[in-house]
Amino acid sequence: MSTAMNFGSKSFTPRPPDKGSFPLDHFGECKAFKETFMKCLRDNSFDNSKCRLQSKDYLECRMDHQLMAKEPLEKLGFKDLMDPPPSQADRDTKP
Repeated sequence: MSTAMNFGSKSFTPRPPDKGSFPLDHFGECKAFKETFMKCLRDNSFDNSKCRLQSKDYLECRMDHQLMAKEPLEKLGFKDLMDPPPSQADRDTKP
């Protein structure tokens, strides 16, 4: 009875990482955002509530470069930092 395993028969299909999974940024695509966020944390005694804009920018970069799964920013706790949709009055005053 032979139970040879053929590992070459299946192909690996990559998929975006799950929420909370942060693969390494090998190409440094978001390094500037990370450094800005880390500097903000250091300057504010690691009080992350004072660095929410930098955190949002960093997570947006990671999502844009497929270093984490796309999530609506509202679900990541940034609803209060989102630009409000233009009101009807704003649209009426523009040519």
